[in-house]
Amino acid sequence: MIAVVPACVAVVPFALLLGALAHQKGLSVPEVVLMSGLVFAGASQFVALDIWADPAPWLMVAVSALMINSRHLLMGASIAPKIAHFRSGASYLALFLMADEVWALCERRSGERPIAFAYWLGVAVPLYLNWVGWTGLGAALGAVFTDPAAFGFDFAFTAMFLTIIVGLWRGPSTGIAIAASAATASLVYLTVDGPWYIAAGGIAGALAGALFSPRIAMAAAEAGE
Repeated sequence: MIAVVPACVAVVPFALLLGALAHQKGLSVPEVVLMSGLVFAGASQFVALDIWADPAPWLMVAVSALMINSRHLLMGASIAPKIAHFRSGASYLALFLMADEVWALCERRSGERPIAFAYWLGVAVPLYLNWVGWTGLGAALGAVFTDPAAFGFDFAFTAMFLTIIVGLWRGPSTGIAIAASAATASLVYLTVDGPWYIAAGGIAGALAGALFSPRIAMAAAEAGE
């Protein structure tokens, strides 16, 4: 549970901002809490609020959320072998609670020891309750909190994920995967409209890791002989 404390702190300004934006779109506090509790996906919630109108464009909201959350396919494929020992009901609950921070922390944990279901819940449940609670408070506060940069919190997410990346470092193959992911995501972001850069960066990183990791491991083994 201690491992997730920085992530819980980092999401607070953005949860407050999401609640405030939802309040401006006309959603009540119970509606914001319900949305965060059922969706639990900050990026897609921000996009949904951005295109929110009356009547709500449900198809556009659904397609946008699907595009943004397509990265979960890669995250799920990566983490699936490491939680194969979970029972089916526990697996469904774990995957429902899987956010970027949960995935990253559990991936780092898997490099040290097997992931226990209790560890997963210890990371995911506090983050879930934290997100739902702070978005509800943001909706209650309304327009008081609308700009994280004004409070110096805009770099919190970046700092948190940089810290997690350092923990995931496994040598040159990690650097190649990160570089490929960052370069591809940046290129797609600059040239293609929409959130496709998220999935493109994830796919590029996964392909680079799959392509170069065996070669680097083989070269290291040969050098050790």
